[in-house]
Amino acid sequence: MSAFGKKAGIGAALSAPRRGFGNAAPMRGSRSTQAVEPLSDVEDMPESVEPALELTGDRVQDAMQRLSARERGAAGSVNSRQEGFEASIHKIKEQVLPRLLERVDPEAAATLTKDELSEEFRPIIGEVLAELKLTLNRREQIALEKVLVDELLGLGPLEVLLADPAVSDIMVNGPNQTFIERKGKLELASIVFRDEEHLFQIAQRIVNRVGRRIDQTTPLADARLPDGSRVNVIVPPLSLRGTAISIRKFSAKPITIDMMQKGDSMSEKMATTLKIAGACRFNVVISGGTGSGKTTMLNAMSKMIDPGERVITIEDAAELQMQQPHVLTLETRPANLEGKGAITIRDLVINALRMRPDRIILGEIRGQECFDLLAAMNTGHDGSMATLHSNSPRECLARMENMVMMGDIKIPKEAISRQIADSVDMIVQVKRLRDGSRRVTNITEVVGMEGPVIVTQELFKFEYLDEAEDGRIIGEYRSMGLRPHTFEKAKAFGFDQALLEACL
Repeated sequence: MSAFGKKAGIGAALSAPRRGFGNAAPMRGSRSTQAVEPLSDVEDMPESVEPALELTGDRVQDAMQRLSARERGAAGSVNSRQEGFEASIHKIKEQVLPRLLERVDPEAAATLTKDELSEEFRPIIGEVLAELKLTLNRREQIALEKVLVDELLGLGPLEVLLADPAVSDIMVNGPNQTFIERKGKLELASIVFRDEEHLFQIAQRIVNRVGRRIDQTTPLADARLPDGSRVNVIVPPLSLRGTAISIRKFSAKPITIDMMQKGDSMSEKMATTLKIAGACRFNVVISGGTGSGKTTMLNAMSKMIDPGERVITIEDAAELQMQQPHVLTLETRPANLEGKGAITIRDLVINALRMRPDRIILGEIRGQECFDLLAAMNTGHDGSMATLHSNSPRECLARMENMVMMGDIKIPKEAISRQIADSVDMIVQVKRLRDGSRRVTNITEVVGMEGPVIVTQELFKFEYLDEAEDGRIIGEYRSMGLRPHTFEKAKAFGFDQALLEACL
């Protein structure tokens, strides 16, 4: 297959004579068989082939036009610009803010809520506007009050984006450029920051809330917002365009497996299988790329955990939204200024084993902690779950092997593979497609070992079929019709027949 969707050698295939299916080719030198003349020109082809050629030519031409448009579009640079009403409010804010700060005690303001601060600000803002000889209507006054309160107590221009439920990702690339993800597609936001210092202050405000710091000695940090949104901050000298903030927002309303199924992220049978996997204490690894929906899937599957079980979650920055009453959240700690006192995920996994957990939920497997999680899965903590970055279920297993070998444990690779095969029951592969949709592309069981190789079987697979005119991916969720290897485990919980019916 070539880069443009055209099979290599299609011209040769069309020009060659076709034999009937099952007819033996004549032996060379046979006198009873006449040589078949090759088709010398496209005009001599059968009429049924001509539409196919025209269709292929149109698709290639369309692909080349899209490549040219992409090349022209990449040449231009983009910058965030505020226009219209937002721009006018921003200009007024720049004039009002310095005079407002002269009249306000910052320490006293920090003790007030946003509503209380708005009430206190209203007469002061009126005085400042009178001094500046500015007249605003009611709508402009309300907008100005909100912007000023966000500036002093909130996250400044980011507050507008954080309040928008349609925005799922916010990516600040320095003070003059901010991108957002809406419905799976990236677009340029209209917000700007005053300067680099303004943006850096907001970044410090975010990380200080969770007891972390960001400066030139510690130029990167993971943090979270009060609503659970995940934040990553990186500042100069590592970031050459200024302070960069990446915010992954999470839905205020917990997303369930049924909601994902209705949103066409999976089929009904796949949803049933994942529910049974969560309820029957399968050890599950959710695999996928960045932004593919791994954490969302983990949160959705946690809905099926029995309320009577003790769940311990372990993360770098706490972002999981477990929906159970008995959940204990653990979070890593970076090193101090002297480079000491760091608590890693592996330290927390080892400690969690002494805390009488029924399940251990690992936010993301990144390194040596993989071995300790596998040990937990194999020593009475069935139903443990984790996420991992990889592009396929087979690659997920290979990455787990590599991460175990990253540690200081010297054991043969075959023993590592056997440990993985004995511990992991199911791999759920999620993917964000190019149309922005997030789909469950594979549900794969880990069956066991055959020699040195881990054996898997695929229960479900998403198969790409076509692309609609609006760019939406059209595909089909297919069941492989295999008897699940986890049948006996589901039988212990009374879900064996339901699992069998869903998979066949």
